[in-house]
Amino acid sequence: MFAYYLDLGLRSLKRNPVLTALMVFGIALGIAASMTSLTVLHIMGSNPIPWKSERLHYVQLDNWDPNQPYDNDGSPPDQVSYRDAVALMEAAKADKQAAMFKVSYPIQPANPEVKPFLALGRATYGDFFGMFEPPFQYGSGWDHAQDTQHGRVVVLSKDTNEKLFGGQNSVGKIVRMNEIDYTVVGVLGDWKPRIKYYDLTNGTLNDPEEFYLPYTTVIENKTQSTGNNSCWKNSEPGWEGYLASECIWQQFWVQLDTPAKAAEYKAFLENYVNEQKKLGRYPRPMNNRLDNVTEWLVHQKVVPKDVEVQVGLSFAFLLVCLINTVGLLLAKFMRKTGEIGLRRALGASKPQLFSQHIIESGVIGVSGGLFGLLLTVAGLWMVRLLYKDYANVARLDWSMVATTVLLAIGAAVLAGLYPTWRACQIAPAAQLKTQ
Repeated sequence: MFAYYLDLGLRSLKRNPVLTALMVFGIALGIAASMTSLTVLHIMGSNPIPWKSERLHYVQLDNWDPNQPYDNDGSPPDQVSYRDAVALMEAAKADKQAAMFKVSYPIQPANPEVKPFLALGRATYGDFFGMFEPPFQYGSGWDHAQDTQHGRVVVLSKDTNEKLFGGQNSVGKIVRMNEIDYTVVGVLGDWKPRIKYYDLTNGTLNDPEEFYLPYTTVIENKTQSTGNNSCWKNSEPGWEGYLASECIWQQFWVQLDTPAKAAEYKAFLENYVNEQKKLGRYPRPMNNRLDNVTEWLVHQKVVPKDVEVQVGLSFAFLLVCLINTVGLLLAKFMRKTGEIGLRRALGASKPQLFSQHIIESGVIGVSGGLFGLLLTVAGLWMVRLLYKDYANVARLDWSMVATTVLLAIGAAVLAGLYPTWRACQIAPAAQLKTQ
């Protein structure tokens, strides 16, 4: 019977092409507006590394000003000081751990046809690559020995390798940065997390770095961070004074493979802070945090409030479109009262008539969904065009494609419930008398 009702619905829609086009366009417009904003919200709020997000934890320690909290809500600083980062690395209490910060180096290509350029990089430890699992096109990351020995090694991004070596396997080749030669040990493949979750402080939607260097090597070079740097009191002059200060400018991640290890690490952090308090540091009350990836995204409010508001407004617009569709469907079905009365007189039951017209509404929903999908793609393209920062999140994935079509069908069927119910209440005798 479904095929029969589908055929009847298609024929009915062809008889009123203008009315059908208005309903399809109305649903498509509402779907496109809602799905464009919902897609951005979905991508920004989704788990960037779901297979291990519960095992990756971001460390926060409150070494801030005793007279006022770092944040108005009482949250501890979102970064740690150099002295704390080094102390936690040396303690080595986690399965994997990586202190890191953002740097900027001029690169002097060996190829004279490539002009020198300034590149953004990351100073980190070798565990970074095992923790966050970026794919490698060539080679691999460096080992613990290179961390210990302040190795002059580098991992390049795919784009940087393309620029310097034409995309060839550059492992073993030399890259000169800031007048120092580094040996390439690895080249990353395509790796562009839609949310830069490992460094939310310095740009939630920024692209990953162009190169990666051993943390100890960058510190040995006396290279300051080009990322966020906050201090609540003046440091002693010079590089050593800066390293010994309470300034926060580093991110610190640990991998803890079991809940028991996470509990042990929390206890370790409390003991560490208590020991630092004895040395005159950490004047504020104990306020450590060890968020996993999803908790860290929530606490950092990765999804802006205006995106949530836009989703609400777009679904309100979809509701207006559905109300208009209800009116158009009601007008369409009421114009078929003679046909409906005749079918009732020939033995068609109310459930059969209901099924026929709901399927007709579903056809409108499918058409509106497919057209709305095209408009959604266009809408996301406009978002990327107008807001460069949203380039990685304003993109459809398969879950959003399925949601778009299902939402359109559901919306059309919902809009068709009342008109269909009204159509099924038509008395066949009264209609036949008027014909």
